[in-house]
Amino acid sequence: MKVLVLGIGNVMFSDEGVGVHLCHLVEQKYAFTSSEHTVDFVDGGTLAERLIPIIAPYDALIIFDCVDANDGKIGDVYFFDFEDVPNSITWQGSAHEVEMLQTLTMMDLLGDRPPTKVIGIIPEVISITTLEMTKAVREGATVMEKTFIEHMRNIGFDVVVQKPELTIQQVANLACQREYDDSSV
Repeated sequence: MKVLVLGIGNVMFSDEGVGVHLCHLVEQKYAFTSSEHTVDFVDGGTLAERLIPIIAPYDALIIFDCVDANDGKIGDVYFFDFEDVPNSITWQGSAHEVEMLQTLTMMDLLGDRPPTKVIGIIPEVISITTLEMTKAVREGATVMEKTFIEHMRNIGFDVVVQKPELTIQQVANLACQREYDDSSV
């Protein structure tokens, strides 16, 4: 099985970038091995429908993103199948959710969307230009990370920590440098 881990968000807007930052964090912090499966990590940014040709060849998709939920609070983490979105999820956590939701729906219409899991978090700050994430989202990102690692183990990956000291805020602080020096962390 070919697994795609897709981080969604705008890294320039605080908590809005948590999906992208978490994608980079787990790719750098852990080694994933399997005799049956492969995994790729992609910074999807806010590309939405332009991600369709990237997503379509995969057998499974895991998305890190911001979400919103009725009666949820900042930093709450949700893990669900896209096919069975909880009624409480409203997809209003950031500026791009509707676009990503529409992208996945378009893929459904074409029959190209692989089975999709979403690990989402309710953000606090999504419109201020800063790389600094809020405390609640940094703490929630730890829950997202643990949820992801458990899921990867459950589907057959061996997971080994390579950089235990690496934090999501450290990864976020390097976001602007990433395009110039991908080996900076």
